[in-house]
Amino acid sequence: MSHPLRILIGCETSGVMRRAFAARGHDVWSCDLLPAEDRSNRHMICDIREVLHLGWDLLAVMHPPCTRLCNSGVRWLHVAPTNAPAEARPGERAAWPDLPEDTRRAIMWRLLDEGAALFSACWRAPIPRVAVENPVMHRHGRARLPADLPKPQIVQPWWFGEPVFKATGLYLRGLAPLSATNRLTPPTPGTEAHKRWSAVHRAPPGPDRWKIRSRTFEGLAAAAADQWGENARKEAA
Repeated sequence: MSHPLRILIGCETSGVMRRAFAARGHDVWSCDLLPAEDRSNRHMICDIREVLHLGWDLLAVMHPPCTRLCNSGVRWLHVAPTNAPAEARPGERAAWPDLPEDTRRAIMWRLLDEGAALFSACWRAPIPRVAVENPVMHRHGRARLPADLPKPQIVQPWWFGEPVFKATGLYLRGLAPLSATNRLTPPTPGTEAHKRWSAVHRAPPGPDRWKIRSRTFEGLAAAAADQWGENARKEAA
């Protein structure tokens, strides 16, 4: 077998994508501001921008802070949320209930700029193969991203044997679009099965909602490791 690739999985705490690539013999590390849920010693706790230059063969940024870029968050740019966003500075969160509406909106626009800057840094990383996940973006987010950003490949977990609805955009550079490995038949809208498949979107409010909504599914991770990893390994041989 050819030499393993050096792979960085960015913005991941679950370890799902890291473990999928590691199971196929690659030298893979994950990175996030939070610790790894599985307490792996192959996880770096830092801003991903601090490690993008360390000679990786492949970068997969699977859960960048995308709330400010995606369609579901665009309304907060015009009417700021009642509760302070998690990405706000500690002082801003503490003062949020008493801040004027225009100040709240200004903070939301600043967070949009920060999210776009992180996305752009990952996309422009000095790495030959890059995949950055993000839901469908609103026009304000897209306008802040690199001009050479292609249209994303939109995938669903049910393409890979997972009975779940979660449209996920994959922005790819140097990597081919993923092929479905076990395409399921979605249930009819309005049925109980359809409700079960919609569990991600129907997740109740709470401190762990972001984990439920951002988690990578095992089937998609396996497809990425098999297809991206093996094609990249052949190219590097």
